[in-house]
Amino acid sequence: MSEKHIPTKIYLSEDEICRKWYNVRGAMKEKHDPFLNPATLKPCTFEDLRPVFCDDLIEQELNQTDEWIDIPEGIIDAYKMFRPSPLIRAYSLEKELGTPAHIYYKFEGNNTSGSHKLNSAIAQVYYAKKQGLTSLTTETGAGQWGTALSMACAFYGMDLTVYMVKVSSQQKPYRREVMKTYGANVVASPSDTTNVGKKILAEFPETGGSLGCAISEAIETAVTTPNCRYVLGSVLDHVVLHQSIIGLETQVAMKKYDIEPDIIIGCAGGGSNLGGLISPFMGDRIKGKNNIHFIAVEPASCPSMTRGKYVYDFGDTGKTTPLIRMYTLGSGFMPSPNHAGGLRYHGMSPIISKLYHDGYIEARSAEQTSVFAAASTFAKVEGILPAPESSHAIKVAIDEALKCKETGENKTILFGLTGTGYFDMAAYMAYNNGTMSDYIPTDEDLQVGFNSLLDVPQNK
Repeated sequence: MSEKHIPTKIYLSEDEICRKWYNVRGAMKEKHDPFLNPATLKPCTFEDLRPVFCDDLIEQELNQTDEWIDIPEGIIDAYKMFRPSPLIRAYSLEKELGTPAHIYYKFEGNNTSGSHKLNSAIAQVYYAKKQGLTSLTTETGAGQWGTALSMACAFYGMDLTVYMVKVSSQQKPYRREVMKTYGANVVASPSDTTNVGKKILAEFPETGGSLGCAISEAIETAVTTPNCRYVLGSVLDHVVLHQSIIGLETQVAMKKYDIEPDIIIGCAGGGSNLGGLISPFMGDRIKGKNNIHFIAVEPASCPSMTRGKYVYDFGDTGKTTPLIRMYTLGSGFMPSPNHAGGLRYHGMSPIISKLYHDGYIEARSAEQTSVFAAASTFAKVEGILPAPESSHAIKVAIDEALKCKETGENKTILFGLTGTGYFDMAAYMAYNNGTMSDYIPTDEDLQVGFNSLLDVPQNK
């Protein structure tokens, strides 16, 4: 189809909203290793997970066979508030770069939370409400997940406590206040409100916290509070499942205009947005229907894929979760307070980890000054101020487009614009006034985290 017939923004109608999620595990030739009960080192059962998670979410977490899972009407009704989201052709960015490449991005910032996180928040709170629970706990790093979950809890009438990584709480007071506006109780983590928080503070009194710390506190509160469960905004398989709506909408929109992506790029922290964007395309890749080049981009300051180990590890600093085989820096790793708060988790989704380990995904790391340079370029020409997390994908999309400029190839590049950066002005201020610095952990720094790994047979 002629390029001139492709609009800048490709919208789907409400009638085209997806009614099923795509479970990429159903297509994977080799499944990722199961969660292990840390007490027995045996695969976790439904009953093992039940004290922490909602029943329906556990069923989704353990489902490695069904490729398609129905989306309940109650969730679809909520999705209609902000979905489908647009697929945008970055004509202005292409012109700025002088590249023959065609650049597209799927924009997930068109809701009050400002990110893709609402896709899973709505689903998880819906299932909690269906189960008859009255309250939930969670953690949040940059604040997008906490904001999205606060919105979902307000929509369904559910109490919520959010443990927000302390450095992010300090950097983003307005994000914190949005959560409170929606009715959430927000606690800077680590805190003195939980036993694990007190222990972490005793060992690291000056710490700015981590997602691992916040998860530990949220789980402790969930298991000690009647009729309460813990919900997680990334990493787990059921979260990637819910986020598959991103890739499914993208696939439908591209097919309308006979667009075939050559490269798909996503930022990678816990792996949910990347997994959601690539899932249906990856399913086709595994079946031999495409040869797409998938690229995961993580911060150089928290390089779980590019410098981590593929082993069983705890999902939290307090070592209360099941053991997860993933690329990890060790649950004891304390990341530097970089400005991409949502990409500061020590591990990576077991789905993404397995696909990366099997060679389906390339992983790259980026330093934050180069990421914000890319964000600035994008904002000037595309008119959207991107989130620091999303800007990692923008940086590599620009890199790939400039390669096409050198070679003359007109590849089609797709990346995920996971959210907006309007609550990240402290980060943009640091970049604009020249006080932003790059931190790359040394091998010795990383070894501190690796020392926290368990000595279990599966890690040998």
